[in-house]
Amino acid sequence: MFFHSALLAGIVLASSVSAQPSPSAYVEPTVPTGKPIAGDYRGALRPQIHFSPPKDFMNDPNGMFVDANGVYHLYYQYNPTDIVAGNQHWGHATSKDLYHWENQPIAIFPGAKGEGIFSGSAVIDVNNTSGFFPDQKDGVVAIYTLNTAEEETQEIAYSKDGGYTFTKYSQNPVISINSTQFRDPKVIWHAETKKWAMVVSYAQEFVIGIFTSPNLKEWTHASNFSHHGLFGLQYECPNLVALPMLKNVSIDSPLDASNFASTDLYLLTISINPGAPLGGSITQYFPGSFNGTHFTAVDDGARIADFGKDNYAGQFFYGIPPTSPQISIAWASNWQYSQIVPTGPLENYRSSMSLPRQNVLANTTRGPYTLVSLPYDLSPLYTSNSSLAHTTTPNASLLYDYSSTVPSGALYFSIVVSDIPLANTTGTANFTFLSSVTGESIRGGFYFGGDTPFFINRGYIRGFDNPFFTDKFSTNNLINTDTQTFRLEGVIDRSILEVFLDNGLRSATTTFFAEGSLDTVIISTGDLNPGVKVNAAVWGLKSTWASQENANGTVQGNITTHAAADQKIKRANLAHLSF
Repeated sequence: MFFHSALLAGIVLASSVSAQPSPSAYVEPTVPTGKPIAGDYRGALRPQIHFSPPKDFMNDPNGMFVDANGVYHLYYQYNPTDIVAGNQHWGHATSKDLYHWENQPIAIFPGAKGEGIFSGSAVIDVNNTSGFFPDQKDGVVAIYTLNTAEEETQEIAYSKDGGYTFTKYSQNPVISINSTQFRDPKVIWHAETKKWAMVVSYAQEFVIGIFTSPNLKEWTHASNFSHHGLFGLQYECPNLVALPMLKNVSIDSPLDASNFASTDLYLLTISINPGAPLGGSITQYFPGSFNGTHFTAVDDGARIADFGKDNYAGQFFYGIPPTSPQISIAWASNWQYSQIVPTGPLENYRSSMSLPRQNVLANTTRGPYTLVSLPYDLSPLYTSNSSLAHTTTPNASLLYDYSSTVPSGALYFSIVVSDIPLANTTGTANFTFLSSVTGESIRGGFYFGGDTPFFINRGYIRGFDNPFFTDKFSTNNLINTDTQTFRLEGVIDRSILEVFLDNGLRSATTTFFAEGSLDTVIISTGDLNPGVKVNAAVWGLKSTWASQENANGTVQGNITTHAAADQKIKRANLAHLSF
């Protein structure tokens, strides 16, 4: 692989001298320490099943991992003092089901004014390779970029209480190359070589560097993945993960374990910002192989993970076995307008995360090694055991007013059209969510004829207008000739819409900001060929924040202590991460 010698100029590797604890303390007195920040989640634009910060500005997900007790940890880029980016900390939330999140105290703070704790990752050091955890198997090490005006360096901090509080390594930085454009480390354990592997971005060189380490402290440059795919103006937030390949993406339950082929595939994702095809920020992905030091893509293709405009810097949870679907969460916004959307002045927060998604690879017609993404199981959030509205009538409409039946304003919907002829195909399948008060709407639909396009249109929403807030998106989705079926499922959650086509072969994330609350859904099909079948349904979704509100409507958050006894009982859950 091409080696750019300038990229290694001035690298500083940490010495093997044992570290003394240095607290993750912040010098600014207005930022709370040791307690979660309270938030008001009742706003008309505030998502009810998506994660959003208690207040102020959030961007990239960071450090995501699942522990031995099945608790998911989500850290995120967080400015706790303003509704725009800056003063970056690592916010923290935890969940047992990926939907009910508890806000925890801020996890990692800058150490001095002018510093920023930028994006990174976290791992569970079950083998105590770092030496930080002589008496435990669940020590957590965070690897992040320290940003200053002079340089971006890679640092580590360790947690002995399961990821709730951190101590910065006193011999930081662990990697320094005298660059202001070197960031976003993602670290995984590579079992075959028994070493840690890091992917990190040389942002404006369009290079992803790969480093290895035996102990998370001393890092050796191994190779570069250079100048692949879309460039934009810089590479950011790389991710590397092993994941399964589907045998058949067309079956009703494609994520069943019996449908996974035995492969050694990895996925490398690279986010670019600015310069995405639709403007601003986007994520691309590269399937391939990884031997612990080198990543080799299967081909030269540039694949886009989401055809909307509000899905960026996605990260995969560390700690999920590679034989299982890998779970990801992304930032549901775009740098072109994230700091000016109206939730800031109206509701004192900006940005939410995407739905948690299960991810695998699949070979499809004209789409080898396609990333398949589906929402994590939503059924526990249903407001009832049966759908709120349902139709099996083709060439007809279903209209449902959910203003009084779904207090959260969040819905899951699906449309399945089957027995589609393979020739002379006609017809459409459409959805519209609208406000009966203001007449605003967001809509989308699929055309069964021609080149089978699918579209989303947020241009009928009036609460936010900006020249970069693109209002229409589209993709093409070939009809499956084996099943002769088209599937659409989606979630709408007050100010965010996510759709998934044909078992997750294509997906889109779209934010919108309506003046009036959306309260009515219309699902319709028209001009379908004779004999075509339709099955469309709508389910209500319960708010995951309402149950945490106190008498004043405030979500106070939680302070979780380390459960040492539980980690001993459930240590086997991390066996795949051990030597």
